Amino acid sequence: MTSSGAGTPAVLAFDLGTSELKAALVGLDGELLAIEGRGYALDVDPATGTAEQDPADWWEAAGSVSTALLRAVPNVSVAGVSMVGQGPTLVAADADAAPTRPAVTWLDTRAARETADLEAAAGMGGWTLGPLAAALRIERFEPGVASRTRWYLNSWEWLAFRMTDVAATTLSEGQVIAPPEPLVSAGLPAHKHPPRVAAGSVMGTLTDASARHLGLSPGIPVVAGTVDAYGSVIGAGLVDPGDALDTGGTSGGFGVIWDRPITIGGAFASAAPLPGRWLYGGAMSSTGKALDWLRESILAGTASVDELLAEAARVPAGADGLVFLPYLAGERSPIWDPTARGVLAGLSLRHGRAHLVRAVIEAAAMALRHVASVVRGAGVEVRELRVSGGPARSMLWNQVKADVLGVPVAVPVVRETAAYGAALIAIVGVGAEPDLETALRRLVRIATRVEPDAVNRPTYDRLYDAYLALHPAVSPIVRALQAPSETPVGAAIDVVPREPAVVAAEQGAA
Repeated sequence: MTSSGAGTPAVLAFDLGTSELKAALVGLDGELLAIEGRGYALDVDPATGTAEQDPADWWEAAGSVSTALLRAVPNVSVAGVSMVGQGPTLVAADADAAPTRPAVTWLDTRAARETADLEAAAGMGGWTLGPLAAALRIERFEPGVASRTRWYLNSWEWLAFRMTDVAATTLSEGQVIAPPEPLVSAGLPAHKHPPRVAAGSVMGTLTDASARHLGLSPGIPVVAGTVDAYGSVIGAGLVDPGDALDTGGTSGGFGVIWDRPITIGGAFASAAPLPGRWLYGGAMSSTGKALDWLRESILAGTASVDELLAEAARVPAGADGLVFLPYLAGERSPIWDPTARGVLAGLSLRHGRAHLVRAVIEAAAMALRHVASVVRGAGVEVRELRVSGGPARSMLWNQVKADVLGVPVAVPVVRETAAYGAALIAIVGVGAEPDLETALRRLVRIATRVEPDAVNRPTYDRLYDAYLALHPAVSPIVRALQAPSETPVGAAIDVVPREPAVVAAEQGAA
């Protein structure tokens, strides 16, 4: 085994998630050689809206998975390193990359006032501000921390800083972020914004200390990465207009590529990480978590996920009249209601746990259709849905998504699309492919496609009508039952609705 020099050429890619860091070794031909993951803690306090992590845990996880991968794959030569990460998650760091406080994750809800103040100062909002609202809150309420802080960074930017001693803000193709100067009036110092570099460019090389920690050789190029959402778009191979993605994961999300800017109210809209493409969609709150919740909290772990899915496969489409709202932590797109709650409607004595499981996986598909309906209503076509993460292993779940959305579902060979996206960024960054679009077309492979079953369409259309009607019908009752201070952490964070004028301005600038 080697980390540089002779051996099979490969790149090492990191996906710094909210609950786990994954790393993948990928050959320059796009073959996944190995993947490893390590979890870490999240400090959450719903009463205050706090959701923080220790970046030292990320760094320890990075060293652990990197050395494990290098032991598992003999005779590999690492040509480059890149990363994607959770966001907007803020790391405040000193000049030596040491964090000056815990990272403020995207789930944290304490900086609402600072968000409004920065939007007013910059005339921009949403993802153009990244983690800067959390930075402004530190400047206002933690002066000791602020005085020790040299740079405010996103999660993946800090990981690169830790590896290279180079602090930088990374910008994907067409990405627009708020300039530092107007934000000074709100109290955010301009000199704490790092210099900007293009995602996909070589921003530095591994230092001696970071190379030792990762089990690599010093001097290996580190390629600037991006947010994990863009990483998944890249890793799933979304290139052509109408290519869509179900991001999977704890919260869930939907995005679709289009070839021109369109104003869509209440949905995420940005330049995609490819030239001449735009990305539309939205993030949910807990569609991916709902099945885990059912298995662990309700069924007490009495069956594995695979066993439950096998049981659900024997239940007919529509779960014999059972419909579920997966709003277990409020909901983001497209209803933007942090007070929303889960609902199980139509329950009767004939329903068993297999029906509950079927209703939960159908609800995840309904949520995808709900977000897709917003972008479809603006004229964007959805031609194929690519799936990722753990749910993509279930052919039942893939079939339900195809049936509910009425489009083919494609399962990539590498389902861990965020980590694979980071690898593709690195492959292009070290010159093994000429550009990102070429790399996606050449290297992203589809394992199988699932066509929608027209027989189930009438059932799912009726179920979708019921799904849409439930929240407006029950929300007054649900709100009346909640304590005045009850607000789910992260329920209205991550991807926020954008004013059409702001979206149009950003797209024009892109």
